[in-house]
Amino acid sequence: MITSVLVANRGEIACRVFRTCRDLGVRTVAVYSDADANALHTREADTAVRLPGAAPSETYLDGALIVKAALDAGADAVHPGYGFLSENAGFARAVLDAGLVWIGPSPEAIEAMASKTQAKELMGLAPLGEVTEADLPVLVKAAAGGGGRGMRIVRRLDELDAALASARAEAASAFGDGEVFVEPYVERGRHVEVQILADTHGTVWALGTRDCSLQRRHQKVIEESPAPGLSDALTAELHALAVRAARAVDYVGAGTVEFLVAGDTAHFLEMNTRLQVEHPVTEMVFGVDLVAEQLRIAEGHALDPEPPPARGHAVEARLYAEDPARDWAPQTGTLHRLAVPGGVRLDTGFTDGDGIGVHYDPMLAKVIAHAPTRAEAVRRLAGALERATVHGPVTNRDLLVRSLRHEEFTGARMDTGFYDRHLAGLTAPAPDPYAPLAAALADAHGRSRFGGFRNVPSQPQVKRYAVGEEEHEVRYRHTRTGPEADGVRVLHADAHRVVLETDGVRRTFEVARYGDEVQVNGTRLTALPRFPDPTAQLAPGSLVAPMPGTVVRVADGLAEGSAVEDGQPLLWLEAMKMEHRITAPAAGTLTALHAAPGQQVSVGALLAVVQPSD
Repeated sequence: MITSVLVANRGEIACRVFRTCRDLGVRTVAVYSDADANALHTREADTAVRLPGAAPSETYLDGALIVKAALDAGADAVHPGYGFLSENAGFARAVLDAGLVWIGPSPEAIEAMASKTQAKELMGLAPLGEVTEADLPVLVKAAAGGGGRGMRIVRRLDELDAALASARAEAASAFGDGEVFVEPYVERGRHVEVQILADTHGTVWALGTRDCSLQRRHQKVIEESPAPGLSDALTAELHALAVRAARAVDYVGAGTVEFLVAGDTAHFLEMNTRLQVEHPVTEMVFGVDLVAEQLRIAEGHALDPEPPPARGHAVEARLYAEDPARDWAPQTGTLHRLAVPGGVRLDTGFTDGDGIGVHYDPMLAKVIAHAPTRAEAVRRLAGALERATVHGPVTNRDLLVRSLRHEEFTGARMDTGFYDRHLAGLTAPAPDPYAPLAAALADAHGRSRFGGFRNVPSQPQVKRYAVGEEEHEVRYRHTRTGPEADGVRVLHADAHRVVLETDGVRRTFEVARYGDEVQVNGTRLTALPRFPDPTAQLAPGSLVAPMPGTVVRVADGLAEGSAVEDGQPLLWLEAMKMEHRITAPAAGTLTALHAAPGQQVSVGALLAVVQPSD
């Protein structure tokens, strides 16, 4: 029997595994970097072991350090979670060699499926050889990676060499392996996967299907189970292929087999030899705890001959600290408040007041809804996200709500190109027009002993707020009966709650302020000074860091005096496991370059200056 589990991971997945361990009466051990010293997973575990440093390479990716932590803490098993070392055969072998239980597939199975090229060979498939015009478009992919790293779409033959070089560099940096391969790129295909669970007695379950087509940068955003609109024949084929892949490597534990589906044709993509981020939708549909099953299988228990029946539909949305309107730029800062209404499942690694740093993935939480039908589950999830309180850095919450209510999604007509087609519309600013007024009235409450009223006419009070890229000026007056604004009745106003009436419709606004940040219902505002600082300006053509991160590359041959084209990539920043291109804002001349590979930069740091040609 397993009595104590070390989770070789952090954040949401560590907290998720701990929850099941507590239910089973199993003691828990966390590992934490210096950046995670006060993180939720560190606080929730029965025991926690420090991994000195902050960078993943010296903490969560140091297998020897984690094995030592497990032995020092008296753990008898290791759960890898997902990401980091979860699909590292060498780490699995080191855990077993230390006499610990490995909660996952054998090192041999991990090795067999670790390379996408080897996995395809096991399935009787092969990547493209020499690429011709007839093969376009194609997808360049890292053989050893995932999560969108080392992946490029190529639509023109003359772009292939640059894409191969770029993908190799990113793959080598992210996974320590620069091998890439090329396969056909299926336009408007759907990303569909099958959850498998296998024991040591020869039983393999195929637990339905999941659709993960809504993706940004090849990373999933919204997932659901079962995948809508698949024929019974295609579903049976996907199940059979998934079981075949598992049996080909004598798989044990939880895993996922992924496909690209076009019409009624399925193309094998890869097998993930670990638990997936989106596993909760399968759990809710089948009524199973996949982590509990992982532990039982590791203890040698047998699965039932057949999986439990599926019931209803589940949808999951990933809440990220990122700005979709600014090329998905990750955001940092303090998460002041995170609260989601009841009726949905919340998996998170954060609580109120936690800091969001630059070292790790920017996912804050997963919100999952289950209902008898797909339409009911989608409506429930969209409503819960819309009513959620998320105070702190910019998030993708509004994008998630709009995506769930988009006609392509509600009609189950989505594919992997969904955000390529619709991102501009889904991120178009739509602030509540009365949010700035509510913020101003709440801010004014109590500032004057006499409520600001004067017995003679006076100039209106003026306050300015930024909502996204737009500035809003608010004007209101104090009267004998309280504040008033043109066309709006102020029924109530205090520091945290404002009630307004317009055209006979009454609306209530909940207001919270954290320094210059103001949250009004679902709208995030920034309080601006009454008179802007005339010195706070940069020269035209200045390029600044959109987020804190590390400069990983500068374009070959780029130097001060170089001629550049509009949109030309100049340098690349890495932050929160994602790579971000900094491009020229116009055709012209690079007059200044303040960045070099390996340099750490803060948000707003000046990176380069381009003097436009005109």
